[in-house]
Amino acid sequence: MNNQMPLRIFIGYDSRETIAYHVCSQSIMEHSSIPVSITPLRLSNLKPIFDRPRDPKQLTDFSFTRFLVPYLCNFQGWGLFIDGDMLIREDIANLWRLKNSSHTVMVVQHPEINGTHTFLGNTIQSFPKFNWSSVMLFNNSKCTQLTPEYLNVVDFHDLHQFKWIKNESEIGALPQKWNHLVGYHEPSDDVALVHWTLGGPYLGKKYENVEFANEWFAMCEKTLYADHPD
Repeated sequence: MNNQMPLRIFIGYDSRETIAYHVCSQSIMEHSSIPVSITPLRLSNLKPIFDRPRDPKQLTDFSFTRFLVPYLCNFQGWGLFIDGDMLIREDIANLWRLKNSSHTVMVVQHPEINGTHTFLGNTIQSFPKFNWSSVMLFNNSKCTQLTPEYLNVVDFHDLHQFKWIKNESEIGALPQKWNHLVGYHEPSDDVALVHWTLGGPYLGKKYENVEFANEWFAMCEKTLYADHPD
């Protein structure tokens, strides 16, 4: 890893989940053995390049802006996107080592998820490749179609179903442990990245006992108070 640029990580930021973003960031730094550069994809910071009116199909503020990662990296090297409602439990370098230059993007290829999905008052119908885009390892030089101009007009489903990639074989597969969907996947200890896509412990009492909630609360405590004297 010597003489290499920091791992560029972009985290989805939604103002309704501010604490989730900060705990997610802290969990990355706690476990990482390599330098990381973390950027929040906060919609208000991106208005100079992306100011598309909110689409009724999007659940979060970063439903579209997650696909700006290659552009924000000048279409060079690799970049990682993850949702803000996540907790990293393993060295992020282990994920970084899985990148394969034959792929345009690498994701956890979840089996089909059927039904409706509700988040903070917004509801959408699931679709093929639902949740694949919540963790994306971008091979930036192969993603030149993902410009701000394109993202301002492209259909929501075309983006999240990776129709901007000509050949589906260019979508590489990551191990499931790098996007464990709480409430969808069977509980497991072999989880590197926890994803509370149905609602996490930061949303109040209804979620305070979900899988891995105790670890989130511990990381939250560290995020808030670790550098403060007793």
